[in-house]
Amino acid sequence: MTAPAQIHALNEQLKRWLFDHALPLWQEVGFDRVNGGCFEKVGQDGRAIEGPRRARVAARQAWVYAEAGKLGWAGPWEAARDHALTALTTTFARPDGLYRILAAADGTSLDESANPYEQAFALLALSGAGREAEAVRVREAMTAAGLLRPDGGVLDDGLLRANPMMHLFESVQAWVAVGADAGWTPLADRIAASALARLIDPATGALIELFDTDWRAVPDADVEPGHQFEWGWLLLQHLGDSTQARRLIDIGETHGIEQGVAIFSLDQQLRPRDRSARLWSQTERLHAHAAVENWDGVLKGAAGLQRYLDVPVPGLWRDRLLPDGTFVDEPAPGSSLYHIVSAVSALDAACRK
Repeated sequence: MTAPAQIHALNEQLKRWLFDHALPLWQEVGFDRVNGGCFEKVGQDGRAIEGPRRARVAARQAWVYAEAGKLGWAGPWEAARDHALTALTTTFARPDGLYRILAAADGTSLDESANPYEQAFALLALSGAGREAEAVRVREAMTAAGLLRPDGGVLDDGLLRANPMMHLFESVQAWVAVGADAGWTPLADRIAASALARLIDPATGALIELFDTDWRAVPDADVEPGHQFEWGWLLLQHLGDSTQARRLIDIGETHGIEQGVAIFSLDQQLRPRDRSARLWSQTERLHAHAAVENWDGVLKGAAGLQRYLDVPVPGLWRDRLLPDGTFVDEPAPGSSLYHIVSAVSALDAACRK
């Protein structure tokens, strides 16, 4: 379905904000030119905040600038990608092929743990540079360490968590698109099959966040509207079409929206649990509706997102909206740029069909 003129105008507006403000700001202010690597946060005054750094931020920023090049940003996207990727593959690399979680600004390790979430984003970052041999090593190291099970489940602190499994699915799909190794497609298939058969509650159609090692849902585990949207578009991207995936998007929209934004969590009966609203949930709402070419949903998702982008320094954002309608006064987290770029990229792709 051809996108109407209003959607094309929205796409151009978001790309202008991204190209003219966000991408330049984060590669100029958000990158540490002294020690290397990426700052976690930039204050609402436009100044970087010193502090420890996570591998996931370097990985996400590497992917962001690789994707910016595909979107047509004329800025130094290759240099920015390589700056972030260098930090990931030096500061955070462990000898076993996995990546540690946390380091100080000078590169000193602060947490050697190999969280599966970090591994998923390392794979995504490596896809943006075509470094497949390193990515295969990460995949094999995850399997050897017991983080990745044969059924596609991701083990994290003794439980099967949907969140790192979802981001691994995203990263593996990226490698299906650009890689040559024969292991990517079967892994994506296994993750999709387990998501459809095990993560989704047959009674409600909603995807649950947390399971024991036998795929029994933890009784008080959340249902997150943002992840209904995110799993929805990821499954559609891999499968081509799926009634269950479309149902996830519908659940997010029907049960997860209050005051025009996607709230953080529901219980397993799909009743609101945490009515605060994070920025990333708004981007995933926009992304999902762009994926299914629901233009009304795109406009509503974009309206919710733009509330977060209305800040004094263009290119920054708010992260958390409270149930009373006020934003938490805090620095902008660099990790959110990945979500924004992903949504803009999906909208741009929908407009080019």
